[in-house]
Amino acid sequence: MSFEDYSGIWVFIEVKDGEVVPVSLELLGAGKELADKRGTELAGVLIGENVTHLADTLFEYGADTVYVYDDTIFKNYRTESYMKALLECCQEYKPEVILYGATSTGKDLASAVATDLPTGLTADSTILDIEEDTGLLLASRPAFGGNIMATILCKKYRPQMATVRPKVMKALTPEPGRTGRLIEETASIKEEDIRTKVLEIVQFTTQKVRIDEADIVVAGGKGLGSEKGFQVVHDLAETLGGAVGASRDVVEAGWVEHHHQVGQTGLTVTPKIYFAIGISGAIQHIVGMQNSGLIIAINNDPEAPIFQSSHYGIVGDAFEIVPLLIQQFKQAFNQEVVDHV
Repeated sequence: MSFEDYSGIWVFIEVKDGEVVPVSLELLGAGKELADKRGTELAGVLIGENVTHLADTLFEYGADTVYVYDDTIFKNYRTESYMKALLECCQEYKPEVILYGATSTGKDLASAVATDLPTGLTADSTILDIEEDTGLLLASRPAFGGNIMATILCKKYRPQMATVRPKVMKALTPEPGRTGRLIEETASIKEEDIRTKVLEIVQFTTQKVRIDEADIVVAGGKGLGSEKGFQVVHDLAETLGGAVGASRDVVEAGWVEHHHQVGQTGLTVTPKIYFAIGISGAIQHIVGMQNSGLIIAINNDPEAPIFQSSHYGIVGDAFEIVPLLIQQFKQAFNQEVVDHV
C-alpha cells in the first residue's frame, strides 16, 4: 500500500427525513481544519434518494467536493447498499481520512467499511488532529473506563477512519453561495443483491426529555445521596425551564432513566448553561458537557475535579444552596413579570 496514492479528508453525510443530520455539518467543520492543515481538499459523500440538492448546503459548510449516490436503492439506510457505494467510491478516489458521526447509522456503516477495506477505526472520538507532514490522523477518546485519554493511530492502512460523537465538534458558519465540485456516481449494487428489505418504518414520539437540545441542563450526581436527594435537580430544572441530566452512577442506581445520562456512555450536550450538582467530574462525564456555554458546579468537596472544568464553582451543601438558588430565581422571574406589566 502506497500512502502517496491517498489524499483528501472525507465526511460521510448522513441524511434523515430529507435533511442533513447536524453531526455531519459538525464534521465538515472538523474536517476543514484537518484538510487545511494537510493542504488538501475536504469532500462529503452523500448517499440517499433525492439528495443531490443537499450538496449546496455541504458546499456552504465547507465541502470542496461532494460525491453523490442518488438512487431509489438508497431510500432507506441498509448496511449492504451504503457500504457498497462507499467502498466503490473509496477504491476509485482513495481518501486519506474518512469521518463518520457516531450515530447508529454512522457506527454501523463505519464498522462495516473498516472490515471490508480493511483498515482501522477509532470509535467515539472526542478530539481530532493530524500530523501535517505524515498525514497521520490523531483520534483521541477516553479509555480505561474514562480514566485516561488515549490517542489512537492507524499507521499501516489507509484510509484512516473515526466516528465522532454529535455535539463534540462545531460546524463552520455557512457561506451562502459558496460552490464546489459535484461528482455524481452510480453504485453497481442491485436490489436483488441486498439481503435485507425495509417493509415498514414506524415512527412514534415519546415524552422523553431531549437534553441534547435544551438551552439549560441541570445535572446531578451520586453526591446527592439518594433518589430523594436527587429531587433538588428536578426542582431547579423545573424552575429554570431546563432539562434534567445525570451522571452514569445516578442512572445505574436507577434514580433516573438512561435518556438523562450525560457523558461518554450517554449523550453529549452543549446547552447555554449547565449545572453540575453533586457530580465529581470524572472524565467520561466531562467529555459529554465540556462544550457548554456556562458551567456552574456545586459540590461540598473543594478538590472535586468538576471545578477544573467549570466557569463558576460553589463549595457547599447542595441541599442548602439549591433551594436558595430556586428562591432567588423565582423572585427574579416574578420581578421580571412585574416590570413588564
